[in-house]
Amino acid sequence: MRFLLSIAILALWAGNTLAQSTHPGSLTGSLVDSTTRQKIPFANAALYQGTTLITGATTDSEGIFLIQSLPLGKYTLTVSSVGYLKRSLEVVLSNHQPKLELGTLALISENRTLSEVTVSAQKALFEEKGDRLVYNAEKDISNVGGSAADMLRKVPGLSVDFDGTVQMRGNSNIRVLINGKPSALMARNLADALRQMPADNIRSVEIITSPGAKYDAEGSAGVINIITKKALKGFNGSVMASQGTLNRSINTKLALKTNKLGFALTANGNQFRNIRESELIRTTLVDGNPSRYLNQKSKADNVGTGGYTEMSLDYDPDSTNHINFSINAWGGSYPKNSVVINQLSDANHTPLQTFRNETRFRNPYGNSQFDLGYTKTFRKPEQEFSFLTQFSRMPDNYFYDTDRYNFEGQLIFRQKSMNYSRNKEFTLQADYTHPFQWRTSRDTTRLKLELGLKAIRRDIGSEFNVEQSVDGQSPLIPDPTQSNNFVYLQNVYSAYVALRAETKSKFSFNLGTRLERTVIDGDFQSTQTHLANAYNNLIPSITIAKKVGTQTFKTSYTQRIQRPMLWYLNPWVNASDPQNLETGNPYLKPELNHALEVGHSMSTKAGLSVNTALYARTTNNAIEYFRTVDATGVAISKPQNMGQRKSLGLNINVSGQARKNWTLNGSVDFRYIDIYSPALQQGNSGGISNFSVNSTYKFPHNITFQTNANVGTGWINLQGRGTGYYWYGFALKREFWAKKASLTLGVNNPFNRGMRQTYQQFSPTFESTTRSFYVNRSARLAFEWRFGKMATSGKQGRKISNDDGGGR
Repeated sequence: MRFLLSIAILALWAGNTLAQSTHPGSLTGSLVDSTTRQKIPFANAALYQGTTLITGATTDSEGIFLIQSLPLGKYTLTVSSVGYLKRSLEVVLSNHQPKLELGTLALISENRTLSEVTVSAQKALFEEKGDRLVYNAEKDISNVGGSAADMLRKVPGLSVDFDGTVQMRGNSNIRVLINGKPSALMARNLADALRQMPADNIRSVEIITSPGAKYDAEGSAGVINIITKKALKGFNGSVMASQGTLNRSINTKLALKTNKLGFALTANGNQFRNIRESELIRTTLVDGNPSRYLNQKSKADNVGTGGYTEMSLDYDPDSTNHINFSINAWGGSYPKNSVVINQLSDANHTPLQTFRNETRFRNPYGNSQFDLGYTKTFRKPEQEFSFLTQFSRMPDNYFYDTDRYNFEGQLIFRQKSMNYSRNKEFTLQADYTHPFQWRTSRDTTRLKLELGLKAIRRDIGSEFNVEQSVDGQSPLIPDPTQSNNFVYLQNVYSAYVALRAETKSKFSFNLGTRLERTVIDGDFQSTQTHLANAYNNLIPSITIAKKVGTQTFKTSYTQRIQRPMLWYLNPWVNASDPQNLETGNPYLKPELNHALEVGHSMSTKAGLSVNTALYARTTNNAIEYFRTVDATGVAISKPQNMGQRKSLGLNINVSGQARKNWTLNGSVDFRYIDIYSPALQQGNSGGISNFSVNSTYKFPHNITFQTNANVGTGWINLQGRGTGYYWYGFALKREFWAKKASLTLGVNNPFNRGMRQTYQQFSPTFESTTRSFYVNRSARLAFEWRFGKMATSGKQGRKISNDDGGGR
């Protein structure tokens, strides 16, 4: 820690040396209610250059704000307060007028009738922002009291099945960030993490299908950036509690923000219930002929418990220097207990095995992460240097006990498995942005040069031991053939350069390249087996856009890689179901993805927005779980580099306001998928579609009603395909106590207890059909109370974004 603090102090000293010595500008004004002319105390005044937040201030008890020590230049001032519409105006500080007095500024109350305010003042639920689609989750009342998994089901371009698997345009290899930085919890098991993350903490979600060179190259499908709600200026906080039939949670947030120092603390706890039933019918094939028949019926009803806390400190010595430090920790346990009835017979349907398997599966996990960063802004707008460090530690353990009984109830086999796994990660990163202009006789081009270096070291380990009693009656005895100690070191070194340009004629481009070198060294210490590998990846990216009136035309190309995640590498064998074994593969190679996209967006004065994208993707060394079945009918599933995956698709998003108080949003995604493995001489192809719609209606007396629905036609992988699904819900929200408190009632799939899905698999060694039933009818009631002075905070510190995801 002393080393990291010394680096931050050294960087602060270097940044101050580069800075301009004096900043003579200042800005002052006062805020009043447009109707009553009463002063508005503790409101926020935020100063921007372009989209970059420079600094800000809070009005005093007389409604007066003062922003000092400003470099001369052109700014956008945004003033806001709870219960009022935001107001923005352009201001210029020059040598002739360095100190600007704006006088009295009037804000319009949100309580005025809709006829008195413009439709454009309302923030849309979905927004197209050039290289990304933004879903403003805080505007979606149906999210209150729910989980992040429920929320992502409503995002265009994403699909979430009932196991929690997230796909972006049919590809599950996604890099998920939280506030632009990696989360070890999200990387260890995305489905479990999303079920445990409260949607109430999320402000918005960014869907980035063509990331530029500044992003780490990981995530072959693209990047999802989950942005949580920020600390507000002054002292403030909130408390939220929800109770539902399938989940419940409690959250609290506290923040204290002054002009120079900021402190924030967030904590939450949650529980969720997962109820499911399934039946597996599988035929084992030998030379194309049936040799075994397996019938399995299973039931599971589990409650997972998790929690999260984060503490952050921000310090601004002056208007151009910023230091941020944060600590966050996740923890919890997600049991996967089940009862499985197994019936195995030979080719003549003569019973070979009949037993009941009772499994108690525990997955206690935890994660701690430390971030320390320094950011230096310069007198020139958008010029910035940052130096960031990060350390994270994630123990992730798996334990199960299995008891096997015959149909007379006699215990015939016992097994106990213990897997202790870890992932320690160290990161250093430096970034620099330099803006400049290029003027010609015909046009003026604003350019921004971006440069960066990054180093990541990952120390991964997995120790697993198995004890068993082969007759169920004798004591448990260690089985050395199922025990090992795996150590895996991965170093990733990267550098990038990117050039962004925008002309006055509304033409823009983003051209960049990123070089990444990966060095791997691994050992199976028990068997003295060694593996080593090193490879380089040069990742180009380009985006070109042209704006014509209210329309924008865009095309982009990028490469992405997908390093195997920790769960894919872990060689521990999960044998809790003796007929269906699961394991990882430490010899996996990374995927390499090529993505091409052509897009068009348009908006009208009436508020209608239409975004269309035609996309094509090719993935080499595609990673998928592959299942094989031996002659005795035992299956083993593990990730493999299958071959090539291709997809061609069309995505359309439409949003607008049918009336002043009624907003509609909808999206459709059509794609054709073709997967082929030359080594296995096996392939699969077909079409997939997703549809979603969202409707929000605002009634008088601060009442909002919302409905949403999502339909998918299924999924396709190398060995099979699954049937479709649907999801729908309703929510009613009432705000009171001057909009500082709210009560929300939400229901999901009220007319059906659950959803049935069928998954069929085919291969030379087996054919199988799995029928599953998931209970998803739920209701929840949530109460939220916000207190304290509410105003947007000032400068936000940058944090490391390990979106390369390797080894996680």
